[in-house]
Amino acid sequence: MDTRPLGKTGPAVSVFGLGCMGMSDFYGPADRDESIATIHAALDAGITLLDTGDFYGSGHNEILINEALRGRNRDNVQLSVKFGALRDPALGFLGIDNRPAALKSALAYSLVRLGVETIDIYRPARLDPAVPIEDTIGALSEMVKAGYIKHIGLSEVGADTIRRAHKVHPIVDLQIEYSLISRGIEDDILPTCRELGIGITAYGVLSRGLISGHWTKGGTGARDFRNLSPRFQDGNIDQNLALVEKLRDIASEIDASVAQVAIAWVAAQGSDIVPLVGARRRDRLTEALGTLEVKLSPAHLAALAKAIPADAAAGGRYPEEHLAHLDSEKRKNA
Repeated sequence: MDTRPLGKTGPAVSVFGLGCMGMSDFYGPADRDESIATIHAALDAGITLLDTGDFYGSGHNEILINEALRGRNRDNVQLSVKFGALRDPALGFLGIDNRPAALKSALAYSLVRLGVETIDIYRPARLDPAVPIEDTIGALSEMVKAGYIKHIGLSEVGADTIRRAHKVHPIVDLQIEYSLISRGIEDDILPTCRELGIGITAYGVLSRGLISGHWTKGGTGARDFRNLSPRFQDGNIDQNLALVEKLRDIASEIDASVAQVAIAWVAAQGSDIVPLVGARRRDRLTEALGTLEVKLSPAHLAALAKAIPADAAAGGRYPEEHLAHLDSEKRKNA
């Protein structure tokens, strides 16, 4: 598998990363053995970047990755970890804590759960409005100097925050949602990252399965984030599924699956973008890996732009109460 540099100062990583969140949280129950088998299959296929968060299943995801990596050459794996989200015993969210002392404590626990001495990329999951970003990045810089983390990333923050953080310590990448129907970063955030030499790790490339070509109405169960997502609600879902059918028509012409075209579109937006594939089963991973054989021509890209304009999706990518806390959405909500 080819690699891409993660920003100007980061490591070379596989052209796709594996997002492991769904193996522990947010999309209903997952099969432990299948999850581990999927991680193994990803590593065997050449994927080197595994993305997780210490709050995914309240530590469960890190423990799962630790188990999956036993006996593997960890020199060939980059671990990307998010921190800062607080949860209660019922898995509810309590807020964000990015204070220097708190992040150092979170890091200590993640190192133990993952069974590693160093984390490759460590990033706050969200901006803490009570803590200046300079304080958070300054503390992370201390952890880099101490050898506990190698690189610092960001997640879901806006251009101003990116600039302020980058002045304190080089930022290797911004993790943020980016897909055919989530294009907000193109206005200001993506140009800022490119100006500063910061890579993009794009999550939600299939918009939580909505544009995978597999999801149908009524396809969610208990404890599934999509039960709350505006794009999956009545009044929006029919319009969004109509977009999927347009995408399906183009995919048929290319002789690829809907998911493969959607992932390929993200990868085609620049060599500084690494799509994170959220597969939690081997069959979905195999389909995603087939994207490596999909080459989108200028004509294909033009057809996709015409079929799915930047503002085509109905509904926001998060509920309004969540969007209000996203620094990456501040300019839109102003």
